[in-house]
Amino acid sequence: MPNIKSAIKRVKTNEARRVRNASQKSALRTAIKNFETAADNGNGEFAQETLVQATKKIDKAVSKGLIHKNTANRKKSRLAKKLNALSKQA
Repeated sequence: MPNIKSAIKRVKTNEARRVRNASQKSALRTAIKNFETAADNGNGEFAQETLVQATKKIDKAVSKGLIHKNTANRKKSRLAKKLNALSKQA
């Protein structure tokens, strides 16, 4: 445990940020998983709704610095590609 006041504060803020980031990253993964589940079940309309939610979570994660911009674009592209393949089958 640090003795210096600023180091003590840094430990506290780092822990608070770590918990917040973990929570947001978990919500991001859950939103993506919800979309993939809907897409695998062939539910096109529900998949469309969950894609919008997942895209919002991805964009928010970029703005918060959780994931890189290119990673976010790659994820969104792959999800959209999966939705388009689903709509072509129907």
